[in-house]
Amino acid sequence: MATQENKQLALKEKDLGNTAYKKKEFETALQHYRTALTHDPTDITFHNNIAAVYFEQKEFKKCIEECEKAVEVGRENRADYKLIAKAFTRTGNAYRKLEDYKSAKTYFEKSLSEHRTPEVKSLLSDTEKKIKEMERLAYIDPAKAEEEKEKGNDYFKQGDYSTAVKHYSEAIKRNPDDAKLYSNRAACYTKLAAFDLGLKDCETCCRLDETFIKGWIRKGKILQVMQKSSEALTAYQKALEIDPNNAEALEGYRACTMAVHADPKEVWKKAMHDPEVQQILKDPAMRVILEQMQNDPKAVQEHLKNPQVASKIQKLLESGIIQIY
Repeated sequence: MATQENKQLALKEKDLGNTAYKKKEFETALQHYRTALTHDPTDITFHNNIAAVYFEQKEFKKCIEECEKAVEVGRENRADYKLIAKAFTRTGNAYRKLEDYKSAKTYFEKSLSEHRTPEVKSLLSDTEKKIKEMERLAYIDPAKAEEEKEKGNDYFKQGDYSTAVKHYSEAIKRNPDDAKLYSNRAACYTKLAAFDLGLKDCETCCRLDETFIKGWIRKGKILQVMQKSSEALTAYQKALEIDPNNAEALEGYRACTMAVHADPKEVWKKAMHDPEVQQILKDPAMRVILEQMQNDPKAVQEHLKNPQVASKIQKLLESGIIQIY
């Protein structure tokens, strides 16, 4: 245990060290802090100060070693938990500089277990984001994305749209910048009548590749089904800017132009004369489902997993008989 006289000498050296530190005279600061330790080896602060100098000198491994000594001395001498937390925080920051984010996360958590501060909580949150982003980037593999896309295509052809979505989603994780993958998944969501999700994927697709005509056409079709004719018209216009002779885009554009100016009664009348619409509306099972849709729109999601039901609902939406939004 250091005498009172030694403690006073140690504090004088610490003050001299602090003055040098502020002037960025780091070697001089180190000498004073080390001298302070010879007078009083029981004070965690001197170890913390030495670690701070190493941090400024970009000697991050030395900084971590000194912080470990600080915690050890602090525990032995029952130092204030805030000082121990400070050593853990500095260790975390040193690991961040070394781009070892998982170790940094561990030490920020240790710091918070000693003393919670908004600053360290923010550091932990930011570090967790970096870890997540690194894991995301490490997961990217275009070859595996292609494999998953092919599996998704196979399930789509079989009419198993839910399973196709899973494979397209995995493909997107493996290659998140491939616009076509979002277009494929949007096609599945359309079949499942999950139009909000389909629209979101179309928007991502068109943002990633503004020249990918299929993305704009698919977006137009979804907006048509959602009874948003003027927005659909804009999407088809974009498609026609890419290819003025595209048959699907021209057909969609014409249909939307008519719909924008159409009389709702006429739309209903025309739909009711469609034999396919009549057949769907006569189906007792479909009538039950449509009634459920009126009372609880969420309840219908289970029915939409059935491709046959989903296609019938899609037909009714396209004809203007029903609306989901």
